[in-house]
Amino acid sequence: MIRIAFDYPLALALTPLALAPLFRSPLRASRAPSIDAAPADPLSYWITIGLKTCGVAAIAAAILGAAGPFRVGGQVERLGEGAEIVFLIDRSGSMNETFAGRTPAGGEESKASAAKRLLQGFVEGRRNDFVGVAAFSTSPMLVMPLTDHRAATKAAIDAVDRPGLDYTNIGRGLAMALSMFKAAAADRSRAILLVSDGAGVIDPRIQDDLRAGFKKTNVHLYWLFLRTAGSPGIYEPPEAGSDTPQAAPERHLDLFFKSLGVSYRAFEAEGPEAIQAAIHQIDQLERHPVHFRENEPREDLSAPIFAFASFAISLLLLAKLCEVRLPYRGRVA
Repeated sequence: MIRIAFDYPLALALTPLALAPLFRSPLRASRAPSIDAAPADPLSYWITIGLKTCGVAAIAAAILGAAGPFRVGGQVERLGEGAEIVFLIDRSGSMNETFAGRTPAGGEESKASAAKRLLQGFVEGRRNDFVGVAAFSTSPMLVMPLTDHRAATKAAIDAVDRPGLDYTNIGRGLAMALSMFKAAAADRSRAILLVSDGAGVIDPRIQDDLRAGFKKTNVHLYWLFLRTAGSPGIYEPPEAGSDTPQAAPERHLDLFFKSLGVSYRAFEAEGPEAIQAAIHQIDQLERHPVHFRENEPREDLSAPIFAFASFAISLLLLAKLCEVRLPYRGRVA
């Protein structure tokens, strides 16, 4: 339903002035006493009607345009493909290193920079998502709440390659990511994309809270593990006597995620190409029908109305320029 409103509604009180051309001709008056004796001229009659109509339309359009009409904006419900996704990004110091485990030199790219570049491409290609960004090292940090404004989300992702600290507190980071989902949008598909190059030991008390949180929100979990060359992998068998969370944190974090009872997948990436492949898989997995409301801005209607008034005035001006004065010599004896 289209709703029209006015910035200056009081101007509409002048609308009766548009009837003035019906009572007063814009053409020059003649001193001839009468032309009733002349033959009927249908063309002149319709020209007169047309000029009066142009006059009424010009005045009415000018008044209407001066009132500032506009179509009221609002929200339109649409159906698309998307999800609510929170990027939980590791900001520990090791993320500033390359996949070879050294400080970037020359044209080399750090793990954080590679992840930033590819995540921004992911956001750009998905039009109907609500995306949030959180980061963690020693403490979690909310970078951007869930929003459908891609420019703001890309700016938030752009900040994730700033220097971080050494400690990796994944437990508190996950707790913050879960808190970003609102109960009001329970019909949406939800996912957390954890981007990290390592793992830490999660306190058992926090583990219980996370299990309850994942069960309550029903969030899909993806772990994009940026593996440094030579470091233990998620699925690498531990040495005898070293299968503990402290000695093999990646393996035990994976086991913990599998125990949450939610949809979970882990991806090991040893370079930008592997990150791209993993993000492409996640993009395909998180395409679900979703109802969303799209904001529509107000639309100014005064410009086309003033254009119409100008056209009508142009016709009147043209008629005035075509007007010819004939000399009147009085009564012939």
